[in-house]
Amino acid sequence: MPLITIIGAGPGLGLDIARAFGRKGFDIALVARNQAKLDALSDTLTEEGFRARGFAADVSRPDTITAALGRIKADLGPIDVLEFSPADPTLVPVDVLDVTLENLQPQIDFYLGGALRAIGDVIPAMVVAGTGTILVTTGGGSISPMPFLGNINIAAAGLRNWTLNLHNALEPKGVYVAHVGITALIGGGHPEAEPDIIAKAYTKLYDERRDAELHYVAYDA
Repeated sequence: MPLITIIGAGPGLGLDIARAFGRKGFDIALVARNQAKLDALSDTLTEEGFRARGFAADVSRPDTITAALGRIKADLGPIDVLEFSPADPTLVPVDVLDVTLENLQPQIDFYLGGALRAIGDVIPAMVVAGTGTILVTTGGGSISPMPFLGNINIAAAGLRNWTLNLHNALEPKGVYVAHVGITALIGGGHPEAEPDIIAKAYTKLYDERRDAELHYVAYDA
């Protein structure tokens, strides 16, 4: 069975991305910090008929990501799809006029540092296999900046830039990379912002293997 690994898995969008790929016959590996919460998510997916396991790791501690990915590959096999969408509510956003090196660096370490390690760990095997998919999620501020998220936007925009560069570099090698920027209050009531609806966009990207980027916008003007 093909395998999707979701880094930053949670009970919202991550869970529905797992379901969407599970319906396509994927085994599911969930990665987040809290093993108990991962076990609960895995149990939910298992009860729904999917094959899922949780592997605890912390994006802010890159060595734990490497260890978790190693366990996943040893226990479940090669990773066919990596979805990267971690979030840390303890990292405080600041207005663009208040950005300093001190409040910017933790955002860069978390988003870019975590991605460099996680994605960097799966690229070599995908290149050797000549196939694979990497989907990177950020807030829509990486595309259309939001002043009140000044420090987060910088880190997310850097991650977006790297992802688009990877798309160009890896496409000739058979590896598909895409960025998803979400401008929506997920689960906030807008019909197009429900996580199960957004998750369908991920399987469409996977199936079509064409676009380098999707800006998913769902909000009431």
